[in-house]
Amino acid sequence: MDIEKVFGFAILSFFISAILIVPFIDFLYKMKLQRKEQVTRDLFNKRTTFFDKSSKVKIGTPIGGGILIIFVVTILSLWTYGLLNIQVKFWELFVLLFTFIGFGLLGFYDDLKKVFNIDKENPFFGLRFRYKFLIQWILAIIIGFVLYYELGYSFIFIHWLGSISLGVVFVLFSAFVIVAFANAVNITDGLDGLASGSFLISMCAFLVISHTLLDSFLAVFIAILMGSVTAFLYFNVYKARIWLGDVGSLSLGAVLAVIGLLSGKTNAVAVIGGIFVIEAASSLIQILSKKFLHKKLLPIAPLHLYFLQKGWEEPKIVMRAWLLGFIFALLGLYIAFT
Repeated sequence: MDIEKVFGFAILSFFISAILIVPFIDFLYKMKLQRKEQVTRDLFNKRTTFFDKSSKVKIGTPIGGGILIIFVVTILSLWTYGLLNIQVKFWELFVLLFTFIGFGLLGFYDDLKKVFNIDKENPFFGLRFRYKFLIQWILAIIIGFVLYYELGYSFIFIHWLGSISLGVVFVLFSAFVIVAFANAVNITDGLDGLASGSFLISMCAFLVISHTLLDSFLAVFIAILMGSVTAFLYFNVYKARIWLGDVGSLSLGAVLAVIGLLSGKTNAVAVIGGIFVIEAASSLIQILSKKFLHKKLLPIAPLHLYFLQKGWEEPKIVMRAWLLGFIFALLGLYIAFT
């Protein structure tokens, strides 16, 4: 497919999302899908009062921008593939949309719980993190099974070592990548524009990869996704008028991993999404140090909160993260094609 057509779908997705987002924000206000108070807790369930104080102006900002992104991308993707009659296997489309919608629904549950402060003892809404984490793994393993048994994916490419066949272990490997990135993007989504801007940079890199591989199916999906996220980012930069919510961060993180798996460039996805890896790693280090060393190596985690505590202004943290993300994207492209 000509690259101008791919860009055309990105532009179409952008304009559709841009037209819908303002009335959608008004809809979220009417449905009261907004945080009533700013109460942030760290990995050990302790109040991060400094962040709450600095974020008081954000109280009342509606959450759930991911709902619009999922809706626009899903509908437009289905329409586009039918319009162009692109050669695509049913299971390829299933993997992307199942990932997008499945993790989005799980994130939407989390958003409802936070917004309406639902009692933790409620038998449905009281679902603990361990069970939500288990559901993530169930969704990811289903996706891994489809990738392995229906689409025939079983190889990973390691730089300087070449392709390595994992066999059925690929199911668990792909599930790990999906769960890891879903939570990494979710962790990163703490400052205005940080997660969505970093995600958009990653998608630019994968658009180059998919076009180079002549994968029209994946290129079109990425272009549509980029257009919608760009429109959202316009309203998500500091001071944000709308937030992704868990519905957006979990779904975008999971679909980033799946795009990396479908492109066959699994080695590159960890580099291209380097910002998310660093943010998740800082949280993991904090958890492990607390568990095994009985002390915290960082005053607070994830890393963006540490810089905020050090006195960096929020826009400075975000823009520098974008610049670093751009470098990671270039490095990931270099690894993908060498």
